[in-house]
Amino acid sequence: MHRPLVFAIALALSVPAPLLAVPAWPGTEAEAPAIGGWDPVSYFTGTPAPGDTAFTATIGTASFRFASAANRDAFIADPARYTPQFGGHCAWAASQGRLATPDPRLWKIVDAKLYLNCSDEAEKKWLADVPGNIAKGNAFWATQQ
Repeated sequence: MHRPLVFAIALALSVPAPLLAVPAWPGTEAEAPAIGGWDPVSYFTGTPAPGDTAFTATIGTASFRFASAANRDAFIADPARYTPQFGGHCAWAASQGRLATPDPRLWKIVDAKLYLNCSDEAEKKWLADVPGNIAKGNAFWATQQ
């Protein structure tokens, strides 16, 4: 191994995890679509659907896919209405002060906002105190901006 690489690895391992966390959309660092390619507008119809590469929109660093042109256009007209909370990260993880990539099949809409979770276990814990977990997640997310 080259010395600069060894130094970089050692430095990265010595930095506390919260400082390494970046509030970017999960997947965007690898040019992957936000929400694993699922259509964020479709959650609000009650039937989440995978998006199609023919219908995309980019907000900041996040690329979203949609099941239809109509959904894409609705998103473009009001992205704040449709984007998941906590930058698309797991809602339970955010309530615990950390970031985690969500499973787009685990979701809930609360007060017209979309929340995603990363596992069945995380979702069960999050659902046990939705208002409290949202408040804790909001407090954590405010530190990530």
